[in-house]
Amino acid sequence: MQFFQDAKELKPGLILFRRPDVKHDNWYCRMKIPNVDRYKIVSLKTSDIREATNKAFDHDSELRFKVKHEMPVFDKLFSLVAEEFSAFQKERAEAGEITMKRWYTMDNYISAQLNRYVGDHQITMIGEDKWKGYPAWRQKNRISRTARKKMKKPRIKLKPLPDAETIDEDSEEYRGQRVSDGTIRSEMAVFRSIMIYAAGKNYIRENRVFKSRVNLDKPRREEFTPQEYRQLYTFARGWVKAGQSDYNRWYRAMTQNFMLVMSNTGMRTMEARNLRWRDIDVRKDKHGREFVCINVRGKDKFRELVAASNVAEYLDRIRELFMEAKKIRLEKSKDKDKESKAKEPLEPKPDDFVFTTHTGISALHLYQSLIEDLFTESKLLISANGSRRSSYCFRHTYATFRLMEGVDVYFLAKQMGTSVQMIEDYYGHITPAKNAERILQGTPGWELVEAKPVEPPASVNADGDGKKPKPKKK
Repeated sequence: MQFFQDAKELKPGLILFRRPDVKHDNWYCRMKIPNVDRYKIVSLKTSDIREATNKAFDHDSELRFKVKHEMPVFDKLFSLVAEEFSAFQKERAEAGEITMKRWYTMDNYISAQLNRYVGDHQITMIGEDKWKGYPAWRQKNRISRTARKKMKKPRIKLKPLPDAETIDEDSEEYRGQRVSDGTIRSEMAVFRSIMIYAAGKNYIRENRVFKSRVNLDKPRREEFTPQEYRQLYTFARGWVKAGQSDYNRWYRAMTQNFMLVMSNTGMRTMEARNLRWRDIDVRKDKHGREFVCINVRGKDKFRELVAASNVAEYLDRIRELFMEAKKIRLEKSKDKDKESKAKEPLEPKPDDFVFTTHTGISALHLYQSLIEDLFTESKLLISANGSRRSSYCFRHTYATFRLMEGVDVYFLAKQMGTSVQMIEDYYGHITPAKNAERILQGTPGWELVEAKPVEPPASVNADGDGKKPKPKKK
């Protein structure tokens, strides 16, 4: 009992006391944990006896609430909860619910950034102030990739420091460039997910999960402008012909048509990877105009999208490329039963994937290296704001062009399998000049124009070149 000073028993199992080994005279309380031979001591951070008594009873009530609802009595460090969260996400990745790359990215955010920020904090003590303060901390404490490579990857060890002999903390080599808002947003999404996981495990209460939104600039999507896209697909025609072999030209042609399909449908890359021939159907509307109906699926969601008839032409080219590659494979086959091979149809089966390799299997990487070569050789790899483009920019190009043509945001969101809010957040920069007639309708000084039969306007769609469309050959 030498540890206790001025001890007062408030009730059985609840003692108020001061400590003789500290300089301040604040009160502490010791609580007996029900049903077990253990105690919990809490600093009440006040020297006032009345306030300390009230706080002691509050802590005792909270302790009994936690015991009753099987919640942890002793608070966990954020780093331990984050490690548990990462292990859970790894199990999900091994079960196929998320990709291993996604788990690795989350685990890296935790070990490289979040643990440095709040890893040694009790998770129950992390509030909105820490959440809102993360962007400023992240910019101030950024570490370059070169510096991170010279540091051991931290797991439980917090706030790791680089070797002082090899890296100066004040140097540009250590600090690196400014961290993008997109990176910070992704890290904070994992931060919030850990808190949600902790609430689900009853480590914290639901009201401790961050609710506020941090004011970060919305990331611009790396779409092509109409001029850039025209430059790209015009260049692609010669790029395909310049292939060094039939094999190389086949892959370039497949890449070119992949680009055209993606830019004219707004599909996600995962949806394109999963696309099979059975998912495609050419239909007619009530006016007899043909359109393509495509059923796409991502990880676990299915949706239907539509595309103009030109997409059917691109798919026909892909079908011809599939048949060409299959014919070559059959001719090279060493199978002795050549008669049965000769009778095998070249047409793709309904279950065959649309985007394939020359060997006929699904193109898992969707011609990634070839697309990068195409962007590089056409001098369009880097966007105007300095970001590196990837095949996902075709989806953003589709969205941008559709908005420029005045497509209703609600219908565009349904077509792209996303929300109206996402369209408005990420494509709000689209100029309203194209929709001036709709925006200014009914305003003073804006005269109404009587409807007249006019020729279709120049195309600004994802395969348009600003010229009048040529009539189809009968």
